[in-house]
Amino acid sequence: MSHQPVVATKMSGEMDKPLISRHLLDSDGSLAEVPSEAPKVGILGSGDFARSLAARLVSSGFSVVVGSRNPKRTAGLFPSAAQVTFQADAVESPDVIFVAMFREHYSSLCGLSDQLAGKILVDVSNPTEQEHLRHHESNAEYLASLFPTCTVVKAFNVISAWTLQSGPRDGNRQVPMCSDQPEAKRAVSEVVRAMGFMPVDMGSLASAREVEAMPLRLLPGWKVPALLALGLFTFFYVYNFIRDVLQPYVRDGKSKFYKLPVSVVNTTLPCVAYVLLSLVYLPGVLAAALQLRRGTKYRRFPDWLDHWLQHRKQLGLLSFLCAALHALYSFCLPLGRVNRYEVVNLAIKQVLANKSHLWIEEEVWRMEIYLSLGVLALGTLSLLAVTSLPSIANSLNWREFSFVQSTLGFVALVLSTLHTLTYGWTRAFEDSHYKFYLPPTFTLTLLVPCVVILAKALFLLPCFSRRLSRIRRGWEKDGATKFMLPMDHALAQKTSHV
Repeated sequence: MSHQPVVATKMSGEMDKPLISRHLLDSDGSLAEVPSEAPKVGILGSGDFARSLAARLVSSGFSVVVGSRNPKRTAGLFPSAAQVTFQADAVESPDVIFVAMFREHYSSLCGLSDQLAGKILVDVSNPTEQEHLRHHESNAEYLASLFPTCTVVKAFNVISAWTLQSGPRDGNRQVPMCSDQPEAKRAVSEVVRAMGFMPVDMGSLASAREVEAMPLRLLPGWKVPALLALGLFTFFYVYNFIRDVLQPYVRDGKSKFYKLPVSVVNTTLPCVAYVLLSLVYLPGVLAAALQLRRGTKYRRFPDWLDHWLQHRKQLGLLSFLCAALHALYSFCLPLGRVNRYEVVNLAIKQVLANKSHLWIEEEVWRMEIYLSLGVLALGTLSLLAVTSLPSIANSLNWREFSFVQSTLGFVALVLSTLHTLTYGWTRAFEDSHYKFYLPPTFTLTLLVPCVVILAKALFLLPCFSRRLSRIRRGWEKDGATKFMLPMDHALAQKTSHV
């Protein structure tokens, strides 16, 4: 059965559309009556999501009818422009009806089967994780089985009530939707656009189970990067604990366990940030080397490398988090009692040694350069983190985004390397810094970043850069693509060299 698409009078679809349109406001600030010619939409349910949905629809120029089991009690919760009535009355005139109730309450609507015949039902519900595992069919499919004479569309389940209230500018604009009837999807898509969102066609109603699983995923792209960051933190924390706390206790009997909460953590965080940043750009180096070896870009990368490339954004943001925490911990160090006691003890030693002036030129220059490079590296890394936000990234063209994420990202890696080198200075060559025969921590962190920097410098050589550029433009080593021209059987086979 075909349905006429519902067209809203206000279809700007702008991200900055306010929740309440000015033409709907009375002088006292309340919602005025919606014009009678506005397209009518129904809502079954009176919960938080139904109230936010009604307010958004009213502000988008729709005439909203809300069906409730107790309209007198719930009428005050909805905008004054929305008509709140009994469920049977609410489903009479609208062609599109939002079902904003839980799955277990669907059966309560079976008495309205005759009035709902031929209507478009938009299922906005979400199952819990236990319900999703327990039921083999989605909520939308279950609703369709209860009302076979209706057309069910799954939509709006990934949009929160807060996003409906604040507008798509402050939330996700995409609305995945699926249905077995293209006409129904088109009608609901126009409603979605009129509300300022962007519909995404997910196919038939069989995809509803996948759509309903989207809100149940808890940061699916962050699991591997978070575990990697946690593993690196654990490794470097234990390594620094052995060097800075355990070794003095075993060798000299000095208790330095007070370093565990702040000092050891502050020594560990930059190590994790530095290695994670290098891991952002290492897969690009490996991919370039693989393309040079194969002589083509038309072969898939190994799965592990492909997944690694897809997780670079998360690795970069975790690197920025660790670097920012390192900066905060460093600012807090002078506030601790440990630092105060060390300053006092140093002053006493200077007095006892009859030294009126303590100044080491080399150390002064080293620390000044070290701090300056650290600030520059953190500032550049902050720029990378900001531009990775969707709202910022969408305002940049591809060349600008690539320049920030690739060129400035590599600059941040070089600055971090120089920051680490000035911190270490000559310590790598002094026997006193090899505690339990373990090298200083910064020497371990330099391994991967130096490999990335050297490989990047190698790829800048003309013999590699030109070949890599040609490969990425479609050139193939021994890449003769053969095809038959469908003209005459007597024609010889032609070979195209791309």
